[in-house]
Amino acid sequence: MGSLRTLYLLAWALLVWGVLPAPVQASEYQQLPPAPPVGLTKEWLLHDVARNRLILYLPGYHQPAHAYYQWVRVQQGQPFPISFAARPGLSLFLDNQLIFAASTAATYSLDLSRLLPQGLPSGNHLLGVWQPEGSPALASFSGNSVAASNSARSTASALRAQPKVPATQGQNVYLGFLLLLGLLYGGVRSTYQSGMARIFQIEDLFGNSSDQQSYLTKPAFSLLNLLLVLLFSLSLALLLTAVHTDLQNLPLLRSFINVPESAIVARVLLYAVIIVVFVFGKYIFLELLGYIFDVQSLVNVQYREFLRTTLLAGLLLPAVLLLYLSLNATLPNTVGWVASAVIGALLVASVLRVASTLHHHASLLNLHLFAYLCATEVLPLLVLLKLIVFTY
Repeated sequence: MGSLRTLYLLAWALLVWGVLPAPVQASEYQQLPPAPPVGLTKEWLLHDVARNRLILYLPGYHQPAHAYYQWVRVQQGQPFPISFAARPGLSLFLDNQLIFAASTAATYSLDLSRLLPQGLPSGNHLLGVWQPEGSPALASFSGNSVAASNSARSTASALRAQPKVPATQGQNVYLGFLLLLGLLYGGVRSTYQSGMARIFQIEDLFGNSSDQQSYLTKPAFSLLNLLLVLLFSLSLALLLTAVHTDLQNLPLLRSFINVPESAIVARVLLYAVIIVVFVFGKYIFLELLGYIFDVQSLVNVQYREFLRTTLLAGLLLPAVLLLYLSLNATLPNTVGWVASAVIGALLVASVLRVASTLHHHASLLNLHLFAYLCATEVLPLLVLLKLIVFTY
């Protein structure tokens, strides 16, 4: 009887063990692999030197850097077109191998698949963008790995990227601003005929008449001068924007204001405001250094000559911009260099004219006055040439 009960219990145990589900076995959590990169994204990576790893770049959190990275999937024979705006010296790397270096300031278009270095297989690669001075314009980078059209494939260069011609819409904006400038200059001239004629007498620049001396002793700030400074600032801002002189690549400026490259009107107005602040802020700068060097009597004469020479040079800027827009489609590099050379020549001519005027009032052979001229004119000139001309 006992053995029979034991058999029943064993049978029930086997039945229960066979019916109940098996216990769930614990498994180790594994993170899903990242999605394969497709084209270029708006998210860039920075190299964390302390931990030797790549971290996500947050524009409002991290300081601008010289180099940025992004994972891309490049396949041999599958076009990967990208376009971007570059300043001289901007370089592209694939897995730390140089594939492109910009020689001039322009907007470039190239195919990464044709620039893939030998020995690198198809697949995921680390794209690096490096700007030796300043930071690259990350917002201008665009592209994808979708197959390009036959026409784009036939015109793409495997070794050298070709500058892209500026869009017609941008030229229409510039021409609209030029028309507005002409109307404003005409309105100011019809309202202040005698004042305009007195300021823009070219023969007075090469003489030392009593009328010229009386002009230099008049107050520097007037409604006419304010209007002319605004028109000059708008003219120079248009030229700087047209020749792709992106002042926002300066880390100090970009930390406060960020305007997209495609927003032409906003960039023109931003540069115009900066130029107006510089022109009127120079008077405060001259007053400060005049007090330090004990030459306050020369400040008003110097600033009046600076205003007259600057405003006279500003009359040439619309003509240079019109020349640039006319020839940029056929001679982009040449006309860009010409525009930059004109800006540099105007800056140098303004300093030379101010030095000549100061020499008539007090000899610059005096080492004290020569040091004052270097501090107020020569050093600011070098800074402007570096920022506006030679950097771009």
